[in-house]
Amino acid sequence: MKEDKRKHNGGHSNGGRKSKAEEQKLIEKLSPLEPEALNQLEINVKNGERWAIELFFKYNYGMPKQQTDITTNGNDINISPIEWVE
Repeated sequence: MKEDKRKHNGGHSNGGRKSKAEEQKLIEKLSPLEPEALNQLEINVKNGERWAIELFFKYNYGMPKQQTDITTNGNDINISPIEWVE
């Protein structure tokens, strides 16, 4: 029987995520900057910056539902995402 080589995939058991204590320290450090960050976001949305508008909508309304087009040609199945057209 073949050896299961998944144990050789590497990585760390914690997956590189910071501990809750480290995460909380970062939140406390950045919290005083929140009003300025929101102000800059507002300025960039008003200036029509695409990245700012996308960020605003993603956080307020969520990501759009991804749609896929599934077609069959005989025995072959083609699954492809529907592209967003601007």
